[in-house]
Amino acid sequence: MNKEKKVPERSCIGCGAKREKKELLRVLRSPEGLWEIDPTGRKNGRGAYLCPDPECLRKAEKRRGLQKSFRMEVPAEIYRRLQEELERLAK
Repeated sequence: MNKEKKVPERSCIGCGAKREKKELLRVLRSPEGLWEIDPTGRKNGRGAYLCPDPECLRKAEKRRGLQKSFRMEVPAEIYRRLQEELERLAK
C-alpha cells in the first residue's frame, strides 16, 4: 500500500498550461461580488487559476478567460485592477 499522494493540477485561463495548483494564482470572485487575487487559494468564492505572469493575464483578457470561467461579463476595469495587483505581488 505505497500510494503516492496525488498533486492537484489546474489549468491557466490565459495560456492553458496545466500546472500544480500551488504554482498558479487564484483569481477569486467573492460571494459579495468582489474580485481579487487570492495567493492562499483558500478564500471563499468562485475561482479561476492564472500563471503569475502578466502576459498570461493579457492572454486571458484577449481570450475572455474570466468570462468563460465565471459565466458572466467581466468589465475591463477588473482586468486592470488584477494587473495592478499582479504587479504588486511580483515585487
